[in-house]
Amino acid sequence: MSNQTLITNYYISHRDELRGYVRSRLGDNCQVDDIIQDVFLKLLCSKKMITEITLPSLVYTMMRNMVVDHLRHHMAVEHYEHYIKGVCSNVVTEDLVLSIQEILEIMENGLARLPENCREIYRMHIYDGMKVGEISRALGEGYKSVEHRLGSARKAMRHYLCKYA
Repeated sequence: MSNQTLITNYYISHRDELRGYVRSRLGDNCQVDDIIQDVFLKLLCSKKMITEITLPSLVYTMMRNMVVDHLRHHMAVEHYEHYIKGVCSNVVTEDLVLSIQEILEIMENGLARLPENCREIYRMHIYDGMKVGEISRALGEGYKSVEHRLGSARKAMRHYLCKYA
């Protein structure tokens, strides 16, 4: 039996059970079906050998990791929103409010100051939402090299953007 057939049959026969697993961790969230779909899409695109014995463990491990990633992202967004609300709780005057165009210009000016190899990685991470592993595969470069240059770019951009805070 091919991997694709095995994965498809497992999805069809365990779909409700998998939804319950993810829903029990996220609550009634619209991301439940998206997470399950992402897991099976990654499995279908995988070239690794998958057997009937390893598939359930692999599915649940991947789902658990995606749920944790989702919760981490959600916590980071909440933390950021809390921070913004705290900072913006003072009276906001019109001269303090930047337009989206002004923010984009500031970002582009900051990006122009970065070395080209850092700039490209930073753009891929911020604008395309790519993770370090995805960027390293897309560029054909080592994970640690990409991670280091992204860290350098973030530090430089934070330093540059502090002038506007």
